[in-house]
Amino acid sequence: MLHGALPGEPEPITVDGPRWAAALPSGAWPADFASTGKVSRSEVFALAERWRARHVSSAQFTAGVLAWGHGIRGYGPFRTGRILAQEKAAERLEAALAGLRPRALTPAVLEDCYERFTTTAKVTGLGAAFFTKLLYFAGYRRGEGGIQPLILDRVVASRLPASAGPAGKYRTGWWAGTWSAYLRWAADQAARPEFGGEPDHVEVALFTGAWTP
Repeated sequence: MLHGALPGEPEPITVDGPRWAAALPSGAWPADFASTGKVSRSEVFALAERWRARHVSSAQFTAGVLAWGHGIRGYGPFRTGRILAQEKAAERLEAALAGLRPRALTPAVLEDCYERFTTTAKVTGLGAAFFTKLLYFAGYRRGEGGIQPLILDRVVASRLPASAGPAGKYRTGWWAGTWSAYLRWAADQAARPEFGGEPDHVEVALFTGAWTP
């Protein structure tokens, strides 16, 4: 579990928990999440720990991650409610994420989970910019280095160099292999002293515009 903020992480996200809970299907909001009205990555990682222990469902975990991901955008609760209210949404989320519960994960497992979100476990309205957030929080293993799941959205993609693979050519709809190439590049970048062996420090630097060659 992450303690404290990541290097360069922006300020915690404002999340109105009661408003989110009211907009989602009954029971979809995770209890005690966003209780202070502010959510940082560390709180979402704590929610992921509860998910791995099966104390919250995949739908509840998704609600928390999307609340962090949408931040103060007013349409966040409505869009998330519409996603979670779909028939079989909870079942598909579980099918896509379940492979990330074990402590030990391989790149093949990560790519398989990505593929599931685009094929057999696809949930309408949940695109790569958000389901990679789910993969990140559910699958990241801090302190272990190597290839780790990371967020890939249009901001990160727009700042990727050509050496990171083809992800930077697109702003959405990345293939699983394209995401994997980005993960391999970030793992290599993490060896730089300023990133301390953690690939998500690279992702944060990209998101904030702090990454340089």
